[in-house]
Amino acid sequence: MTGGGSAPSRSDARRNRALVLQAARTAFEEQGLGVPLGEIAKRAGVGAGTVYRHFPSKEALFRATVADRVQLFTDTARDLADAVDPVGVFFRFLGSVVRLAARNKALCDALEAAGEGAYEPSPAAEREFGEALGVLLARAQEAGGVRRDVSLDDVQALLVGCISMEQRRSSSGAVPGRMTALMCDGLRERRGVTKLPRQGVQRNETRCEVCAGPVPTARTGRPARYCGGACRQKAHRARSHTRARKNGRPEGAKGNSPSGPAEGVR
Repeated sequence: MTGGGSAPSRSDARRNRALVLQAARTAFEEQGLGVPLGEIAKRAGVGAGTVYRHFPSKEALFRATVADRVQLFTDTARDLADAVDPVGVFFRFLGSVVRLAARNKALCDALEAAGEGAYEPSPAAEREFGEALGVLLARAQEAGGVRRDVSLDDVQALLVGCISMEQRRSSSGAVPGRMTALMCDGLRERRGVTKLPRQGVQRNETRCEVCAGPVPTARTGRPARYCGGACRQKAHRARSHTRARKNGRPEGAKGNSPSGPAEGVR
C-alpha cells in the first residue's frame, strides 16, 4: 500500500514544480526580480508553501528560471554548430539572443545584478553557453566572416552590453535592432578595420605570427608559431607568394630555371 501511494505523490510534486517554474518564468520575464512570490504562487495555482518546498527562496527560483532560459539559447547554438552558412548563422544567432533577452526583464535584471556583483549566474549554464557560442564564433572566423582578433570574451561582453542598450533604447521609442546592427558590424572582417589593442600578455607568452592571438604552449617538440591551422595555412600561402614574386614566376610554379621546367618534370 505504501509503495502504491508514493508514485502519485512524486508525480504531483513534479507537476507542481513544473507549474511553479512556468509561472515564475512568465512573471519574472514581465516584471523582473521584483515580482512578489505570492503572485507567482497564484499564477501557478498552488500555495506559497508548495513554492518554498521546491525552491528555498525567491532568489533560488529566479536563478532557476534564468538558467532555464540560458539553456534554451545553448541548445539552439548547438543545433546550429554544423550549419552550412557559419557566418550568417553566427550573426543571426547573436541578433536573436539580443532581441529575446532585451524583452526579458528577468535576464536584464540578472545581467545588471551580475555586473554589480550581486548575482552570480549558474556556473554550469554559463559555461555551456560559452562553449556553444565559442563553436559558432570559431567557425565564422574560419570562414573569414568575423575578425580573427575577436575573442569569445569580447563577444560575450558585447552581448551583455548590447542587450542592455537595446532594452534602454526601446523604452525611449528608438528603432529596435539598431544597437545590434552596430555590434555585428564591428565584428565583421573587412579591410581598413581598426585593430584592437592587445589583451594583457603574460610574461613569456607566445603570440600567433598572423593574428597575434595567444599560442597554446607546446608540450613537446618545436614551439608553436601559430594559434591554429587556419593561421598556419595563411602564413604558408603568404610565404609561397613572396618566394614566387622574388623568383619572378607565377605562384606555385616548380623549378629553378626561369626559361623552362626543371629537369625531370614532364
